[in-house]
Amino acid sequence: MSDPWRWEYDPDHAHVAGGVPSAVVSEVERLAGQLVELAEMGVDVTELGEGPRPAKARGRGA
Repeated sequence: MSDPWRWEYDPDHAHVAGGVPSAVVSEVERLAGQLVELAEMGVDVTELGEGPRPAKARGRGA
């Protein structure tokens, strides 16, 4: 394959995050960066589980 792979659909920032508060966008970018760092270290976050369910955390059954 001589052509480099590329996205067929490349939405701009306004399409993806238009109307979302900048603080939320910044937090998502920060969390995404942390996920990239974990991946670079070889950490598979799918092994971390789902954490406690809100109802179970308060002592109510599932």
